[in-house]
Amino acid sequence: MRNTLFISDLHLSDERPDISSAFFSFLDQHITAHTDALYILGDFFEVWVGDDYHTPLTDKVAAKLHAISQSGIPIFFVHGNRDFLIGKRYAEQCAMTLLPEQSVIDLYGEKTVILHGDEMCTDDLEYQQFRKKSRGWWWPKLMLSLPLWYRQSVAKKARAKSKLSQQGKEMAILDVTQQAVDDMFALFNVKTMIHGHTHRPDVHQWTDNNQTYSRIVLGDWYHQGSYLIVTKESKQLLSTPFS
Repeated sequence: MRNTLFISDLHLSDERPDISSAFFSFLDQHITAHTDALYILGDFFEVWVGDDYHTPLTDKVAAKLHAISQSGIPIFFVHGNRDFLIGKRYAEQCAMTLLPEQSVIDLYGEKTVILHGDEMCTDDLEYQQFRKKSRGWWWPKLMLSLPLWYRQSVAKKARAKSKLSQQGKEMAILDVTQQAVDDMFALFNVKTMIHGHTHRPDVHQWTDNNQTYSRIVLGDWYHQGSYLIVTKESKQLLSTPFS
């Protein structure tokens, strides 16, 4: 049966070989001749400081994705808050297509908006201020002009600061707001949404004005592999425990 796969929030890094191993196993098991496409909805890597940064892991990931793409299965990527600096160079190395922050796709006849999801966490004002700055035209250009070692240092300090900041916030602040979700549905005139970011895998469904809406949230890969498999008949949000 034809299917489309969605993953998000793997947070790949050299420090977590178990996640990398689970990812490669996932590809070997689920990418088949029946797969129509693979969508990666952000935070693919724990951190990304520019396409001039590479390790054996980033090269292995690129080689694997490139081989899948060359076999005729397209790969699409939406930036997350950890890897929004992934650019054309690495995308070409992976043979994947970079998508806008929000995209509407035809998912077996159903219009669906896909995104990472961090823009909908509107109660986290501190993060939204950083997001606005970091997604502007000048901040990425400035960062990428700095030496690689300096960018790595900045990223390390930023991650430590972010962890401390999150510890001091209520969980509700770190989640999406219903108003932002409603606005996203209205903006793109769809009834189905797929996103990640919050690390709260679930399928939310509700009815409003006789219209049924569905918001599917992908989980992170810190403890298990989370993925969504969509066919013309169904949508299954699944997880695979790490061995």
